[in-house]
Amino acid sequence: MQSRLNPPQLHSIVRAMTHPLIDRPALARQRLRAQRDFAAFLHEQAIDEIKDRLSIVNKSFTQAAVVSGAPHIWHSAFMDATHVSDDDTLDLAEGTHDLVIHGLALHWANDLLGQLIQARRALKPDGLFMAALFGGTTLHQLRAALAQAESDLYGGLSPRVAPMGEIRDLGGLLQRAGFALPVADSLPLSVSYETPLHLMRDLRAMGEANVLSDRPRSPMPKALLTRACEIYEDTYADKDGRILATFDMVFLIGWAPAPDQPQPLRPGSASTRLADVLGAKETPLKD
Repeated sequence: MQSRLNPPQLHSIVRAMTHPLIDRPALARQRLRAQRDFAAFLHEQAIDEIKDRLSIVNKSFTQAAVVSGAPHIWHSAFMDATHVSDDDTLDLAEGTHDLVIHGLALHWANDLLGQLIQARRALKPDGLFMAALFGGTTLHQLRAALAQAESDLYGGLSPRVAPMGEIRDLGGLLQRAGFALPVADSLPLSVSYETPLHLMRDLRAMGEANVLSDRPRSPMPKALLTRACEIYEDTYADKDGRILATFDMVFLIGWAPAPDQPQPLRPGSASTRLADVLGAKETPLKD
């Protein structure tokens, strides 16, 4: 039987194709401005974490590639790697790298799954993919303060903070992209600022301010900014009066499939009971 899309479904698909979530030209301009006085501390944290994870991998890498939106930071950390921009189409040849690192830029992808698939195709068999990106609870305080202030003043909401993927969903995307042995974990970072305005200035200096395609194009009204700052300070200040901001840094790891990789056992094929291994007493459940 041939299925047909109804008009609302078709409109939704066409809009997603022609009206991406992220305004990539605006993101490029934002990153260019940020380079003048770049706030690099979160990129440096991501680099340290990735290097720690690489240090426990029992394998040497000689043909690495790094995908990022801040090459001036990532190049100094991985000087022997090939560095490419996080464009919609990655400039990576198929099957040429044994390591691909996606450096704190994947949350700005309009097609996150597509980026993962391209990275996997760029890997040789048994090549390693690692990514750092912002997820789930990132800037939840700022998101809540802006939403409450705008609702109080205008009775509605505007897209002012980009949505972030949840760790479970991101791990699932690794599997959909064809990676073997996928792993996703997170590192919540709590950063304090003197005021919400200091946080917003830092976001601009990181190249992480609002570039959603549907964002308001006019400057934020002073009344809205003032009210949001009041809510933020009243709700999310620490004992010293500094406001807190969460950056939920998610790390994704996956391997390009290879014939000699470890494979999960089929259900019911184990030869030893878990209770015997643990030395535990097994209590049968009633039917």
